[in-house]
Order: sequence, then structure tokens, then C-alpha cells
Amino acid sequence: MQLLMPIILRKLFLNNVFVAILTKSIILLAILSTGIDAVAQRYKRSKEATLIPAIDYQSLISKADLIYNKPVKLSQAGQPIGNGRMGSLIWTTPQSLNFQVNRVDIFNIDSNSNTFNGNPPDYCGGAGIVSVDFQSHEAVFDDNTFNQHLSCYDGTIETSGKGIKTNAFVWNKEDVMAIKVTDFRSFQTPALITLRALRPSQTIQGKYSAISKLEIIGDKILLIQEFTEDKFFCKSAVALTIPDRKVKAGIAKDTEVKLSAIVGSKDYTILISSAATFDRNVDVVAQAIKKLGAATSKGFDKMLATNEAWWHSFWKQSYIQLHSKDGVADYVSENYAYYLYLMASASRGEYMVKFNGMLWTTDGDSRSWGSPYWGANQSCLYNALLTANKIELLNPMFKTYTRMFETCAIAAKQQWCSKGIYIPETVGFDGPAILPDSIASEMSDLFLLNKPWEQRSNAFKNYAANKNPHLSRWNSVTGYAPFGYVTHIFSRGAKIAYLYWMNYEYTQDKEWLEKFAYPMVKDIAEFYRNFPNMKRASDGKYHIYHVNDNEPVWNGHNTVEEISAMMGILPVAIKASEILNLDADLRPLWKELLQNLSPLPLSSDFPKLNGKPVTFVKSLLPVRNGDASGLPDLNTMPVWCFDLCTMESKDKEMMKVANNTFDAFFPLGINEATPAGTLTMLPAVGALLGRKEATRYLIPNQMKALNEKVLENRMDDLEGNQATTAERLGRSSEALQNALCQSIPPNPGEDAIIRVFPAWPEEWDAQFQLLCRGNFLVSSSYRKGEIEYIRVKSQGGKECRIRNPWGNSEIDIYKNGGKIKLPGGAIISFQTKINGQYTIVRKGYSLVVSE
Repeated sequence: MQLLMPIILRKLFLNNVFVAILTKSIILLAILSTGIDAVAQRYKRSKEATLIPAIDYQSLISKADLIYNKPVKLSQAGQPIGNGRMGSLIWTTPQSLNFQVNRVDIFNIDSNSNTFNGNPPDYCGGAGIVSVDFQSHEAVFDDNTFNQHLSCYDGTIETSGKGIKTNAFVWNKEDVMAIKVTDFRSFQTPALITLRALRPSQTIQGKYSAISKLEIIGDKILLIQEFTEDKFFCKSAVALTIPDRKVKAGIAKDTEVKLSAIVGSKDYTILISSAATFDRNVDVVAQAIKKLGAATSKGFDKMLATNEAWWHSFWKQSYIQLHSKDGVADYVSENYAYYLYLMASASRGEYMVKFNGMLWTTDGDSRSWGSPYWGANQSCLYNALLTANKIELLNPMFKTYTRMFETCAIAAKQQWCSKGIYIPETVGFDGPAILPDSIASEMSDLFLLNKPWEQRSNAFKNYAANKNPHLSRWNSVTGYAPFGYVTHIFSRGAKIAYLYWMNYEYTQDKEWLEKFAYPMVKDIAEFYRNFPNMKRASDGKYHIYHVNDNEPVWNGHNTVEEISAMMGILPVAIKASEILNLDADLRPLWKELLQNLSPLPLSSDFPKLNGKPVTFVKSLLPVRNGDASGLPDLNTMPVWCFDLCTMESKDKEMMKVANNTFDAFFPLGINEATPAGTLTMLPAVGALLGRKEATRYLIPNQMKALNEKVLENRMDDLEGNQATTAERLGRSSEALQNALCQSIPPNPGEDAIIRVFPAWPEEWDAQFQLLCRGNFLVSSSYRKGEIEYIRVKSQGGKECRIRNPWGNSEIDIYKNGGKIKLPGGAIISFQTKINGQYTIVRKGYSLVVSE
């Protein structure tokens, strides 16, 4: 089906002659597009027909496929495959098909580690490297016969060369990769499979040890890893077998075990399973073998069928379909679908997938930036998932932060002498470590500037010496200590808590609000309210001192990050408390802080900027490092993270400053040559402000990574060696969704209003289905500069509010096929029922839905 099958809108006041001609045209066009029978059925129902086409998901998603006609030169450019817990890139060398089995739940150290000595050897993810060597007398995979095809719709990778064809996927039910090999060669040679460790068999440093060992159990070969340091324990296993061939196994050396498949029928299956645990009592070897048994019993074809069924269901949750004559819109929608494929392949486990490398590292333990999570970078991957209706993919992030809630509460007290919780900008998978009391007491004195850094004790120096400097509390920079890039950032916790709140707003799950979201929101609000360097100044306002503005400004005053965070988190803490009827005693305290909070820092606070349009700036003076008067960090843009300046805002002055700020980033304007960096939020901000030029140029340019190298698999390693990532695709996907559909309140915690196509270029056609606050699944179509309809499926039975996309024009609304009366106006408001379907068109237009 062609994109946006013609939707013929027909005015009722047309004269009879033209009506007859147009009606025949409708029938003819619809017949050409959908077939005689379908049109005949629908035409009987309504002669005044607007045709809303069905979506061909397979055709749409397949446009995002990767197709290689020659082998890639870099392993990190291989094709990605995974089930959200376990994954790998697949790449080839002339004789071999290669994998590195990676998992989201393997870490070699925790936050208590003392092994660093200033040079962090921390790593994560890697479980083992697998090579399938076909031992041919000539190259199997070369430029002449090679083809590799990733099917995003099916979640499979087919690879073919001279006489060899493979089909691979990672089973959604269990952590098993299945590779079906078809050997067409006239003279077959045995496949030799090597399972290799990622490092020497023993690495011991002080109390830390990393041990790898190999085993052969029957027809299975295994690699077991075990990491220990004091109380920390992590263990993983990879198991491999060929269930439908006779095999020979042998340990070649202490880091390699091999399995050889005896020549037989042309088809055989390779199964690779993995398991990991932090529990010393769990037998991961038994788990990995059990998974192989389940896969063997199921068989390749039945596993493939269940896997494809999962993927097909996944794609039906939402969609974005775009087209433009120059192909740019098509390119954008392909990259959007590919981003969702990557996240579905990498984010369905118990822990967030890491921004740096995801599940796609290929060189053993190498991974720039190591094992901690960087909050800003993680947000690139996760912020788009709510609107995409992919909450399953967002859950690992919630699980990760919820799991560390208690240690974050202890950190708030130990490190900052505050209440609530403190979520660092950079944090280990297990949260901040619990400090010895004496170290905690001295750290709080140092970090709150109650004690000069130069006077720290030898005990503190010795304790800090071997800690991971990537972690926020150990990130102090010589000459600026205790400050460093990520030492005094609190807004990350607020952004995470706000995403918890947004999850409630999107799902309307009150139980989830009470159990998960409200504790986060409440305790972040309490952290700010009790933070010792939050003080009421002579102007009667609360000021926050000695804080960073993300990474660029250190030791600032009323930074835009922290003021924005409080302006956002306090209203939703109050609202959530009211919804749940909890903590009534805290509400007046939060309200008092909010009402008397200092305003956002502005350029008008700096005399040197007088005469220029007023913008938001990073901080008030004084600062220790960085330009306080500079524009907000374009990678975080905090004002836009908390619904402070939405298109529904009634604060005209705030919106003027917001637009001035956006414009100030582009003094030469925005065009096809304007770059948009990997992490930048400017495309998303532009869309939130309704700026069509941001959609037309910044979104595709961020996807393209102008002036930077993009790998053949559409990812990049701009973060460093073996940090292959989809950050820029996540950021631009968030922006794209905002350009198509926004569900936004005038202020944090207030009722949301839905807007469709708020920042859409007239020359781009579009059709979408996305999730909105209130748990409304909203779809709409834009063709030749016109919005054709809005469809709403109510999944929560709440009142729906939509900004009338046709101005104040009257509208017609159809409920489950029947027409109901509703007044027009600027806001279309109506009560819904759970699972009710509502379709809105301009008055005088009717419709037919092609299922």
C-alpha cells in the first residue's frame, strides 16, 4: 500500500453535479488502492467517504532493514540482534561468522570497588566471543557473493556467501541465540566453532579477581566468568551446542574451547545460550544448559515462529509513516523505526542497557567510559519510549533506579546532609556505595564547602585513591576540587523522577504511581527542600548555592539546571500527594518553597548582555569554572525537561524567553547544512516550541550526524572506542514525536492538552499512532499541508482534551462508528470510555476506516 492512501475529503455544500463526479473519483481511486470488494462494502455504508487506510506494518518497518552487499571492514559495523537481555553484532571475516555475546546484567565490579589506582579497568556486558569457521579452501564471505540482511520486522539476520547461508535470531522466550546453517557447498568441510574468553583466565588485583574457565559437558562447550571483590559477586556462563549434528569438542588453550561439527546433512543449527547472576547460590551453568535444552526441544522453526510473533506484535503498538518528494521524510521514518528495533533488541532486561556500547561491543572488555551509567547519555536512549508506546522497553530503566533507591537515600544523608534521595549523574548499576561514617562525615564537609579541600585527612585521601573517578562522588578535578564535571549535579535525579511521574500520566496506573513514582518524586522534592546550601536570601527568595550546571559550570549559583528541576518536581510532588491522599503535612512546605523559589537565571541578570534578546543562561555569579552567562547546556536543556514552557503555557513572557533562547543557538538561522550533535536536545526543543525548521532540518541532520562518521549499521562510535551507540537516533526520535504529537500541560502537574502536527513541515506527508498522556492512543494524518483526521483510542476512560487543529472550526466526532454531537472551539473536550474509539474530522466531512 502506498503511503497515505488518498483520503478524499468532501464538502457537503458542493453542488450536485460536482458531487457526482467527485463521488465516482472516490470510488475509482479507492478501487485502485484497496480493491473492489473492500471499497464496495464501505461505500454502501457511507457515500460521503473519507478513507483512513490500514497500515501495512511489514512494508513500513522493512524500510528500516539493513542490507549489506559486501562484508564490513569494522566489527563494530556488524548487524545487531538481541532479545533485550542478550545480544550481539554479527560480522564476518573471510572464513567465519562472528559474535560477541553480551548481556545487560554482567558487571566486573560494583560501586564499592577499591581496584582503580587512577586507571579504571572497569568493564561490563561481555560474556564470550564466538567464531564459526567454515574451513573452506577459499573465502566464504567476500565482496562477490556476500549478502547480509537484517529484517527489523522479523528480528532476524540472514547472511550468505559462497555455498553458505545462515539465519540467526535471539529467542524472546529464553536467552538463546539460534543460527540455522545451510551448507550448499559441493564439498562440505566441518564447521569449527570457537568459544573464546574476553581476557586471560585469571586477573587478580588486591581483593579483586576475574576468573574465566572452560568446560566440556557432553556435546556442549561452556565459558564461565566469575568476578569477586569483598562482598561483590557476579558470574556468567555461555553454553554452545549443535543439537542436530555429531560433534567433537576440545580445549585448545586456557582461553579457547572448540566444537567441530561432523559433516552431515546440509542444514544444522547452532545454539548459544547465556545466563548471569549476582547471587553466589545460583548455578548459572545449570541455567545456561537448561536454556539450551528448552531451545533444542522447541526446535529452530517453532522458536522462530514465536520470535516473529513477538516482533510483529511489538510493531503494532505504534507507528510513524512519512513521505516527502526529496526522500528526507522517508529517511527520517526509517531511522525512527530502526531506533525502536535497537531498543527492543537491547532493553528488555533487569538493567538499563548502557549508552556506551549497548549490547554491541565486539573487542572483549574494551568499552570507552567503562561500566557506570551517565544520566544525560542514558536519557538519549530512553526519553522517547513513552510516547512511542514502548513502555516495556522503558521498564529496565525504572527497575535500575528503583533497585538503588535505598542506597540513594543513604547517599543523600551521608554525602549531602539532606533528606530524600540523591541520584548521581554518573552512577554504578548498584547505586552509590554506603560509606564508612568517618568518610561520610568528612565528605559532606568537603562537598558542602564547610571544610577546605586542602585540609582533607590522610584517611580520606587513602580511601578515595582507589575509587572509580567516573562515579560522581569521586569525580573531583585537581585545582577545582571538590568540584568536577559531575560532582554537584542534582537535577538528574529530578529528571528521572519526572519520567516516573510521566509514566503515571501516560498509563494512568495509580498503583504504579503509589508504589514507584511517588516515592521517587517525593524524595527528590525532599532532597531539595532540606539541602543545606538551599538558603533564603535577603530578597526573600530561596537560592541554591555551590552547584553545577550540568558539566559546563561548576560551583554555580541558581543554575538553570537546579532551578528548573525544582520548578518541575515540586508541583508534581504536590499533585501526586493529592491524588494519593498522602503526606498532607508536606504539601504546604513544598508550596512555600515553590512560591518563594528564585526565578530562572536570565541574560538580563548580566549587564554585559543588556540590549540583546533576553535568554535563559547557565547560572548566576559567582562560579568557579565555566561561563555563567552562556546559553543552557544544549545537551540537557533543563527548562524543557519539566513542562515549564510548553505550547500550552499561558506565560507569554516565559515563552518569549524560550524562543529567544532557541534562536540564540542559531544566529545564522537553520538550514540543510546546520549540524545537530549526538546528544543535543535542540531538535526536540525546536519541536516543542512548534518550530517547523527544527523538524525539516535539525531532525534529519541529527540522524545523519553531519560531518561525523556513521557506521554501516546506522550507529556511531562518536563516544569512543567500542562505545557503539544509538544516542543520536534516540534524541532525534524524541524530537520527531514532539513534532508530530504533543500531550502537554500549561504547567507541571496540570491537565494535558493534545496537539497534532504542532511543528510539521507542509511538504512532508505523515501518518502516525502514538501514546499521549491520559493513556490515549492517538493517530492522525497530514497530507498536502492538511490535517485530515484525529483518532483516539481511550485506554483509561479519562476526559480527552485536544487543541483543535482546524482553529475554531466546528468538528464532527465519531464514536465506535456512530456520529455524536460535540461543539467546536479551540479546545475539543470529551469524556471517554475505556477502549472507546473516537474519530474527529472537520464538520461536513465523513469517513470510512479501512481495516
